[in-house]
Amino acid sequence: MPDVLVRDLSPRALAKLKAQAHKRGRPLQAELKDILERAAKPGPDIAALAARIRRRLGGRRHSDSARLVAADRIR
Repeated sequence: MPDVLVRDLSPRALAKLKAQAHKRGRPLQAELKDILERAAKPGPDIAALAARIRRRLGGRRHSDSARLVAADRIR
């Protein structure tokens, strides 16, 4: 497995990460690995989410949001 080197991490950030790892009962390396792996996971498929919302709301009558915004600005 490849190694990663992070340079110039602030002492404050390092202390915070160490405390977080300690709180979770694991070494700093395991904490950092978990953080990086979670950050690298693919995000939600926005197009699929939008399609699901459109299907769920399909057939319903919706108000004109521009009128609602304009009315709200008058208040």
